[in-house]
Amino acid sequence: MDAPRPNGQALPRLARSGAVTCGPLTMIERDAPGSGPGVQTDPELSTVQGQLIVFARELGELYRLERSRNAELETVLESLRDTYLATMKSLATVIEAKDQTTRGHLDRTQVFGLALARRVDPELAGSPTLGYGFFLHDIGKVGIPEHILCKAGPLSVDEWTVMRNHPIIGAQIIAPIAFLSDTVELIRHHHEWFDGTGYPDGLAADAIPLGARIFAVADSFDAMTSDRPYRGSIGVEPALAELRGGSGSQFDPEVVRVFVDMIETDPPDDEPFLHALKHAS
Repeated sequence: MDAPRPNGQALPRLARSGAVTCGPLTMIERDAPGSGPGVQTDPELSTVQGQLIVFARELGELYRLERSRNAELETVLESLRDTYLATMKSLATVIEAKDQTTRGHLDRTQVFGLALARRVDPELAGSPTLGYGFFLHDIGKVGIPEHILCKAGPLSVDEWTVMRNHPIIGAQIIAPIAFLSDTVELIRHHHEWFDGTGYPDGLAADAIPLGARIFAVADSFDAMTSDRPYRGSIGVEPALAELRGGSGSQFDPEVVRVFVDMIETDPPDDEPFLHALKHAS
């Protein structure tokens, strides 16, 4: 059932099926970003991406309008926020489910990232939206054709050009939502490298948002300690060695130092973290 607007009109909803499938969606259609010669466009994914952006803009505008009203509408606003976050998380889970080898990656990266943020910058870790940024970092992959997203072998030059668009797409999807504004820069810049050779904007050092620098370490650690189609997990100690080796080039040296110390000498004593660490071992 559509969530009611305060004026009695129905809110737009992403998909009649509950937004957890990749069935045909028909709000708008547009070419997949980055598509070009040699790259096959997936119309279904293009439609989903376009609908997400329209849905986000409409919900963001409604959220801003209702914020200007009195406190009696606070319950409605909270319901709108929860509905949108649930939709985004469902879509992120759909993306993850396309590749069975990445199952659980979103949850583990969020756990590692938040634990690391508490050690690096407690004030940043206190942001209620930081965890959403970690979980939604790859939401832009909804605009990447499945034959590229799930390819087991190396990507071609054209395919890699398309793949590199996903942080931009993700930022575009989230940007219209006022209460997620703090996550936009993290989502856009989570593939930047500390030495400036990353993408999409080639930011370096402190120009990269701290949340994105923290995420990069947590994300890489979980990726290296998880089985993938092209290799198995390399294990905890080799993964930490790789992080040390990338310190100052791919990763922020201070963030790496804190993460390695956390894993080796002082891991948080909470069940989600210990469960994630057990997966890595």
